[in-house]
Amino acid sequence: MKLGTPLSPSSTRVMLLGAGELGKEVIIALQRLGVEVIAVDRYANAPGQQVAHRAHVINMADPKALRALVEQEKPQLIVPEIEAIATDELLNIEREGLATVIPTARAAQLTMNREGIRRLAAEELGLATSPYAFASSLAEMRAAIDGGIGYPCVIKPVMSSSGKGQSKVNGPEDVEAAWNYAASGGRVDAGRVIVEGFINFDYEITQLTVRARGASGKVETHFCEPIGHVQVQGDYVESWQPQPMSEKALQAARDMAKKVTDSLGGLGIFGVELFISGDQVWFSEVSPRPHDTGMVTMCTQRMNEFELHARAILGLPVDVSLRRSGASAVIYGGMEAKGIAFEGVAEALQVPESDVRLFGKPESFTRRRMGVALANADSVEEARERAKTAAGKVKPVTGS
Repeated sequence: MKLGTPLSPSSTRVMLLGAGELGKEVIIALQRLGVEVIAVDRYANAPGQQVAHRAHVINMADPKALRALVEQEKPQLIVPEIEAIATDELLNIEREGLATVIPTARAAQLTMNREGIRRLAAEELGLATSPYAFASSLAEMRAAIDGGIGYPCVIKPVMSSSGKGQSKVNGPEDVEAAWNYAASGGRVDAGRVIVEGFINFDYEITQLTVRARGASGKVETHFCEPIGHVQVQGDYVESWQPQPMSEKALQAARDMAKKVTDSLGGLGIFGVELFISGDQVWFSEVSPRPHDTGMVTMCTQRMNEFELHARAILGLPVDVSLRRSGASAVIYGGMEAKGIAFEGVAEALQVPESDVRLFGKPESFTRRRMGVALANADSVEEARERAKTAAGKVKPVTGS
């Protein structure tokens, strides 16, 4: 692909569907390579829209609205950054040659729905996963648990992100509340959940996996160092890189990541989530885009995950080398308000080797991710402490 000049007839145009904090960083990376970027989201002034060449607000799950915008903007590449998209229409758009979908329209469709990706991983590729079943009603969910999944188990909507609608069920008394929470927390209310048996893992990782063209023009697979992370109700709160693990487990994780990303195809970065116990590895999920836990790469790698994604989708060389151990810690909104402000940033930046990224989201919620603190150190343990200390010093306050 030739790289043109933005806002000119030669421009290379990329449309992002979803313009949150991850999309914002992808946009910045693309613009550094002279790409013209169109940011699309469901609400105005999303973080990525604040830095894009143009911005649009539409319901991306509406196929007619999505097609009309693609026909209007005529992007060469479409980069889905969220799950709630009319993926059937993306398939049509790709099939008709209107644009290339990253990594592919099929990948976007399969990974938007936990049922699609779980069946691909477990039933087609034969990857080890937790026991699972799908249910379309409370009665079916109870039957799945009683019929073999057992307690404890985890309930997730088949369509959601960042842990929304996810809960752990410890006994029969929790089942109805878990069903109701899943129904309210899904990105798209498909009325369907996945019931997963609980795995007693030692830790979980994100294996960032990059499919990019090498010097020969052929697609090559690259692996970043594994990222460890802590999740609360399925939502990332802390991550670090590298996660120490045995060579056997690391190789198994990368073999698993390569199998699933080879099947999905295309170019770009994938966040493959895996559970690890000793040398044993289980597949959990995959996102065909930069991963929230991968924000730590903004302080650890020569090229962060957003730069890797931008380069890969444009057919450019990538470098996944690690520079220094580091960690990230989430800064939450802590309140329900619009246009909030932040105090304590100067104090946070006094923490050695620290950095702070505030996303600029126009509205805060108590558990909405509004920023992230980053820190480096000689060891992962020290980096984690620095990142958490820095995050703790940033205090959301009312903007007035």
